Amino acid sequence: MALRLIGLGWYVASCIVIGVVGGVLIDQWLDTKLLFTLMGLAFGTTSAFYGLIKMIQPLIKPDSINGNNSPESSSSQPDDNGGNP
Repeated sequence: MALRLIGLGWYVASCIVIGVVGGVLIDQWLDTKLLFTLMGLAFGTTSAFYGLIKMIQPLIKPDSINGNNSPESSSSQPDDNGGNP
């Protein structure tokens, strides 16, 4: 579990660094100032947090992977309140 969380940090950092470095290289190639560097930063940050959310979802809701979080499974238990909702 701890190694998975450490891997998340490396994933976020590498996405942002790759986006910025790619933007700097495109800026040097096209002789522009900060346009592609800022776009690379925005793209790297967006992709890092999107991937972070996708990687963390199984850790937050492990029952949804197994299908145990469906409404049918939770309503199969009878209530002790006399049939009132």
